[in-house]
Amino acid sequence: MMTIEVKNVSKTIRRQPVIQHASLSMQSGRIYGLQGINGSGKTMLMRLISGLIVPTDGWILINGKLLGKDLAFPERMGLFLENPAFLDRYSGFHNLKMLSSIQNRIGDSQIRSALDQVGLDPFDHKHYRKFSLGMKQRLGIAAAIMEAPDLILLDEPTNSLDTDGIALVKKILAAERARGALILISCHDFSILQEMSDEIFVLESGQIQKHLHAPDFM
Repeated sequence: MMTIEVKNVSKTIRRQPVIQHASLSMQSGRIYGLQGINGSGKTMLMRLISGLIVPTDGWILINGKLLGKDLAFPERMGLFLENPAFLDRYSGFHNLKMLSSIQNRIGDSQIRSALDQVGLDPFDHKHYRKFSLGMKQRLGIAAAIMEAPDLILLDEPTNSLDTDGIALVKKILAAERARGALILISCHDFSILQEMSDEIFVLESGQIQKHLHAPDFM
C-alpha cells in the first residue's frame, strides 16, 4: 500500500507562485485526476510529487517518509511528464531497453508486453525519429508502465491520440488500478478525465479549488 500526503505545499519560481498552499491525500488502487487549463499548475504539482523539484514551503510524505529528505524520489515510480523524449536513431524497443537498464528489474518480455499494451509493434525496427506524434505518446506511456511501478504519473497522456488510442489509455489505467498502483493523471479535458478517475482535483492559478469524488462528477 502506497500513501502520498501533500501538505500545504507552495512553489515559487522567479518570484512567481506556481503552486499555492496545495494539500491532498492519495493511496494505492485509485486513479486521481488533475484538471485545469494550461498554466494552472498540473505539471508543476506532478514535478513536485515526483521529486524533480522541491517545495518552497510545505512538505510531501511518501509512505510517511519526507520527500527531499528521507528519500530523493518516490520508490518504484513510472513517469510520463510533458513531452516524451527518446533517442532518434533507436527503435521503440531499444529505447525502452536502455531505460530499463537503469533499474535492471525487467527483461525483454516485459518490455515487449508494455509495447503491445499501448498498441505498438514490439518487433518494429522503425527509428523513433520516424514515429508519428501518437506513436511517441504511446511509447512514453509504455515507458511509464513497463516496470509495473507502485506510482504512475501521467501528464496529458491522451494528447495526440485518436479515439482508439484514448480508449486504450482508459483500459491500461483500469488494469494498473486493479493491479494496485496509485495513478495520478492530468488532463485539460474534463470529460475524458472524469471517465478515468476516481477523484479529481481542479486547479486554478496553482491552487486546488475543488476536490471531486466519483460518482459526483459523472
